[in-house]
Amino acid sequence: MKRWPAREVTRLGLLTGTAVILFVLESLVPRPLPWVRLGLANLPVMLALFLHGFGPALGVSLAKVFLGGLFSGTLGGPATMLALGASVSSLGAMAAVRRWCCGVFSPVGVSVIGAVVHQVVQLALAARLIGHGGVWALLPLAVVAGVGSGGGIGLLARWSLGRLR
Repeated sequence: MKRWPAREVTRLGLLTGTAVILFVLESLVPRPLPWVRLGLANLPVMLALFLHGFGPALGVSLAKVFLGGLFSGTLGGPATMLALGASVSSLGAMAAVRRWCCGVFSPVGVSVIGAVVHQVVQLALAARLIGHGGVWALLPLAVVAGVGSGGGIGLLARWSLGRLR
């Protein structure tokens, strides 16, 4: 069993707390479209992925969804199912790009890929949940939103990684 240095445990705790707080705060901000968020709560997840790897980032992501859902009052509802599926899929895509593309993508590129995957998976889950494929008409907007929010979060991640390393 791996022993975690206190510094890493502390950093992961701070990243988790920050992710949950940003998730809850973002749920209070009016949205231009029902499913579109800035994705600020994904910044700590990305930082955990780049600094500690997939496992710790998965822990931060799961805590973000479940604790954020608990504190925002959406835990157990459809929003939690959509957030959980999209968050895990997005993180998996970002981890795969980091592992197999051997540094081809910067944090900005990794974030854009993760955000677009997040949007597409949410649409797929929503279509499955409501039993109607009409939500796929939103795909172009979802991709544009993913590129925009992913790019912004990726820039913040690149800056933050420079400061943390």
